[in-house]
Amino acid sequence: MTATASDGTPDPQVGGDGDGGTPADPGGPSEPSGQSGSSGADESFQAIASEMFGVDPGASRRKKTRWAVVLSVRTVLTFVCGTLAAALIGYWLSGLDTPKQNEKQKEYDASQAPFTVFTRPEQGDPGRPWVMVLDRELTAAETRKLTSSRDASVTFSYLKALGGHPLSFPSVMENAPKGYPSTASNSRMEVSDTFKLSVLSTRAAAVSIDDWKVTDVVCRDSTAQTLVALPPQGGTTYQGIRLHLPPRADEPVLTDDAEGQGEPYFDTHYIEVGGGQPSGGLRVEAIAPPGQSCEWGVEVHYVDAYQKEQWLRLKGRDGKPLRLRTESVPLNPRQKWLFGSIPWTPCHLRQLKDPMCGLL
Repeated sequence: MTATASDGTPDPQVGGDGDGGTPADPGGPSEPSGQSGSSGADESFQAIASEMFGVDPGASRRKKTRWAVVLSVRTVLTFVCGTLAAALIGYWLSGLDTPKQNEKQKEYDASQAPFTVFTRPEQGDPGRPWVMVLDRELTAAETRKLTSSRDASVTFSYLKALGGHPLSFPSVMENAPKGYPSTASNSRMEVSDTFKLSVLSTRAAAVSIDDWKVTDVVCRDSTAQTLVALPPQGGTTYQGIRLHLPPRADEPVLTDDAEGQGEPYFDTHYIEVGGGQPSGGLRVEAIAPPGQSCEWGVEVHYVDAYQKEQWLRLKGRDGKPLRLRTESVPLNPRQKWLFGSIPWTPCHLRQLKDPMCGLL
């Protein structure tokens, strides 16, 4: 209900919206508190940036931004230049150490074993002429099985399974060295106990083997009791070297069917390993006296990239001096069989007088 004055004018209401309401704030309208805080933060950031970059606080915002970009680029360039300088200094210092490092590597390389040697008996080629010796006689059943086949490969494999040791006929040499007996003066054919010699080196620098000599030869009577042979029809030449036990003058000699055949091998050849070179190797035809079994060692002369040269005794995988064993055919075997171009021939029978039996 609205009160009315005596003259008819309504009384003003407290808290109303009319002219008679609460008087307006004499300070006028006020800004929101959030807008005031944001303005203060911007001014604080500008003051800090001006002090950091050395820009007049009264400068325009555009000028301050330009200076900020310039100084940021300068900071990045300073970092990059510092990094490059550190890298260049490190490279220069490493260059000073290179000669020392190279010298240490050379010392380490020179301290390593010059080479390692491996030997492997030649397994023989059943399709080529061969000889097989056994330390025992064949039984009647084994003899029947042996002579039941004319196939050289089958016979070879059978004798190997019985424990036979394969021998081969050495290379035919048209240019035999001086002192070698001619075929005409010696009807008995030589037989070699052939093996492969491999030389390896882990050295970074090259090593050259330029000479060889046989040492400590010890021979004894052969214990072989049985001999089976597929005699050759002609001659074959193999690449490698040949030597006799005891060695003859100028051996080992070259067996290749090329210029220099029969000449001392190391007069014109050498074995080079190390320095990234592949392994060196030789096929060695070792010939023991008939009826003898020999053991022997080898010394080689080598020269390396560090101007070191010396004679060195070859060692086996166990680190002990290498001992090679070379067999020959027995002079009077209990059993002696020949076959191939002729039927199976029992040369051990005394009543048999076949000229082929005198070849071995």
